[in-house]
Amino acid sequence: MPASAPLVAVCQFAPEADPVANRARVAALVAEAAGRGARVVVLPEYSGYFVNPFDETLTAHAETLDGAFVAALRASATEHGVVVVAGMLEPADANRVHNTLVAVSDAGVLAVYRKQHLYDAFGQKESDWVAPGDLGEAAVFELDGLRFGLMTCYDLRFPEVGRTLADAGVDAMVVPAEWVRGPLKEHHWTALLTTRAIENTAYVIAADHPGPIGVGLSQVIDPQGVVVAGVSSGEGIALASVDADLIARTRETNPALALRRYRVVPVH
Repeated sequence: MPASAPLVAVCQFAPEADPVANRARVAALVAEAAGRGARVVVLPEYSGYFVNPFDETLTAHAETLDGAFVAALRASATEHGVVVVAGMLEPADANRVHNTLVAVSDAGVLAVYRKQHLYDAFGQKESDWVAPGDLGEAAVFELDGLRFGLMTCYDLRFPEVGRTLADAGVDAMVVPAEWVRGPLKEHHWTALLTTRAIENTAYVIAADHPGPIGVGLSQVIDPQGVVVAGVSSGEGIALASVDADLIARTRETNPALALRRYRVVPVH
């Protein structure tokens, strides 16, 4: 595979209320994905700790960026020579946590993203337990001359997040998620992932929780909106290349980003 088309992997698994078990599962998934040639390994939202429904144990299991979960990610990234992206809980205030994504390599933490749009919808209220991240610079990292940007789950419903990443020059949008199952939710998930890819002429690399809580359907979508790899509803790994030449050709044919007449401005 040429350097301009590194393999990426989406790893679909069900984190649980056991940080030690989650770290072991993540390490095994990273090892398997790297063994299959992946250079970037993407795991779901809440990979470090997850309980359903949310309760006070979230704050008890929140970790700083120098805690055991990130240390384990760094160890796996170093051992296998990959970039690992995963979701975790990070302390926010006395009663809430940040829903945080980290990208790590053997060089350390490359990017950190704290979820901006909280899931106060479909009968849920994530903001009771999670504090929103500050608005600011896009969370990005680079590999083989390609630029990857981070967002998570409910952020997909806000096209401004994708546009912010596009303004930061990303070639691929990385989307760890816990997309909760429900009426039409599979349709919403796939439609929004595809839309973000098409409108930003960028790859979308999305890793979800499997059923019965999540919809599954982790996938890699190319800048023309074509699903090039994916997992169904159970646990699994899917790999695909991120092709710089295809991105360039797509943007030459469809220069939507260059033709834009609006910018994203935060409202609060």
